[in-house]
Amino acid sequence: MAVCKAHGPPYNTSAALTPQSNITDDEGPSYKKYRSCTSTKEPSTPTSRELKTLEADRPIGYGAFGVVWAVTDPRTGKRIALKKMPNVFQNIVSSKRVYRELRMLCFFKHENVIQALDILQPDPVDHMDELYVVTELMQSDLHKIIVSPQPLSSDHVKVFLYQILRGLKYLHSIGILHRDIKPGNLLVNSNCLLKICDFGLARSEEPDRTKEMTQEVVTQYYRSPELLSGATYHSYGVDMWSVGCIFAELLGRKILFQAQSPIQQLNQVIKLLGTPHPEDIRESGASEGAFQYIMSQPYQPPVMHTLHNLSPRANHEAVHLLCRMLVFNPYKRISVTDALTHPYLDEGRLRYHTCMCTCCKTTPSGRVYVDALEPANTLPYDLNYEEHLYTVHQVKEAVSNFISNWHRQKGVVPLCLNTASPVYHQFQSSTVAPQPELTDSPHPW
Repeated sequence: MAVCKAHGPPYNTSAALTPQSNITDDEGPSYKKYRSCTSTKEPSTPTSRELKTLEADRPIGYGAFGVVWAVTDPRTGKRIALKKMPNVFQNIVSSKRVYRELRMLCFFKHENVIQALDILQPDPVDHMDELYVVTELMQSDLHKIIVSPQPLSSDHVKVFLYQILRGLKYLHSIGILHRDIKPGNLLVNSNCLLKICDFGLARSEEPDRTKEMTQEVVTQYYRSPELLSGATYHSYGVDMWSVGCIFAELLGRKILFQAQSPIQQLNQVIKLLGTPHPEDIRESGASEGAFQYIMSQPYQPPVMHTLHNLSPRANHEAVHLLCRMLVFNPYKRISVTDALTHPYLDEGRLRYHTCMCTCCKTTPSGRVYVDALEPANTLPYDLNYEEHLYTVHQVKEAVSNFISNWHRQKGVVPLCLNTASPVYHQFQSSTVAPQPELTDSPHPW
């Protein structure tokens, strides 16, 4: 039985999702709108073809801010991903974070970036506590592939890296920093199609470098040296450092910098890059405590040439691009646009656009390629929607209005949870991933 349903003709009652009913009882709109989403008609008998496609709803991922289940869309019969974001309105910070993520997912239109397909209508504002977002269901993620015994060729590495950078260029062109790029947030299908996901820590670019931003971003192993050094301003370089770490991990099949604490992480970075120049430390925004710590340590020469030892796939071009990404000073780090012009990615670009993308078309006379193979965003993105939101209640109202308007513009039948599903209670009780005892919070310089 599935967790969602929709209103209209009878649907399989085992589904976790169902189209939302318009029925209301004498007490007015249901507190939990999911309760009024039932049908008095007998469900239609699925055909043999439908029976083949029926799959059990199951959890497929747990994160710090949400739980993802694989479920079936009762309107189309397609498998989709349903992300539950529980307890997101506990304070103004978490409320704005989830509103920010919701708006981003509904705005994105790019092959290499996950986007919202639907949003379940939430509870009334006074009772709103959680949100549910439907996205495309992908088969795996890059972390699972890296740690698997599956061989990874140079072609795999190139086509994966190309797609990461292609999606990241789109995000940066909008003015969005992801701030948590890691293998587990890069979803992959069996045909090697890759999509960037999980925008819980993403935010728009802050043009004012003097304005402080939280340091509680980026999983430690992929955290840039400026964040490890206590910088309170984030540039696009934060994402590019993470991509460099992932690139090295694809080449070597192991995490490049894997320390037990942020300060040990910084030590590992300096051991590879060498002791940074004082001007680079200052320009990166490092705190005074971090500056004094780095300068008090014995000088270490760079040993970037050891990156050639990652694997036979770490050829000259690969290491050259990797060294441009792994730079201490974020303003000297290669940009995503420049990285995409590197010759190492030529084969990955050709392979992707020859047989994987949907932007280029195959005709009887051959493959027709679009002019912009790595398109930037061309649509205006409102960066001022958080203004005048000072309380949790105001954010809830903004979220409710946004979802209602989004459904109206899409003209789709809203989905809701199916309380008749045998996995409903398991889904409702599922919560975010437990946080490790060993925190990876920034070092208190």
